[in-house]
Amino acid sequence: MIQINDTLVSLDVVEQYFECDLDSCLGECCVEGDAGAPLLPEEKEKLDALLPEIMPHLLPAAQEVALEQGASYIDEEGDLVTSIVNGKDCIFTCYAPGGKCLCVLEKLRREGHAEFFKPISCSLYPIRLKDYGGMTAVNYHRWKICKCAEILGRRNGVRVYEFLKEPLIRRFGERWYEELELTAKEWLGRLPGGEPERKS
Repeated sequence: MIQINDTLVSLDVVEQYFECDLDSCLGECCVEGDAGAPLLPEEKEKLDALLPEIMPHLLPAAQEVALEQGASYIDEEGDLVTSIVNGKDCIFTCYAPGGKCLCVLEKLRREGHAEFFKPISCSLYPIRLKDYGGMTAVNYHRWKICKCAEILGRRNGVRVYEFLKEPLIRRFGERWYEELELTAKEWLGRLPGGEPERKS
C-alpha cells in the first residue's frame, strides 16, 4: 500500500494495466450487477434536481422507475446507489448503434447540454473507494468483463492510475495525484526490469 495523506492506495492501482476498450466490452459494466452505482449524498441532490431535465433522455422503462422511486435508492447493504431497471441496468443507460451502452449523464455533458459529471464511482472504475475510520482505501477492482481493458492497457503501456488521472484529480486534487504519480514511478522503477517504455 502507498499512503498519501489520509488515503491508502493499493499497489495494484500502480502496477496493473488498464484502458477501457468500449468497442470490445460494449459498456457491459453499466448493465451488469445487482445494484446501482454508489452515490455521494451531494450527487443524489444534484441528480434529484436535474431529473426533470434528464427524464426525456431516459429509456421508457427507466422513466417508469424514475417516476416511481427517483434517481436513487438504498440497496440491501445500506448504500446509496443509482436506481436500476429490471434488476440490473443503470437508470442512466442509453444505447448507441450496435448495442454499445453509454451513460446519458456523460453523453449530455459531452454534448454541452449539462454540466453534471456522471457519479464519481463510475468515473473512477475500476478503482473502488472504501472509508475506514478517517482513512480512504483506493483499491483496484477486477471484473472478468474488463479483461479486454487489461489487455489494451498492457498493449499501450497504460497503468490504472494513469488511465484514471482526470477522475482521481477530481476526487483527490492535483497535489494528491502528483504525489501518487511520483511515488508510482519510483516504485515501478524498482521492479524487475524497471518501468517499460510507453508504446507510441
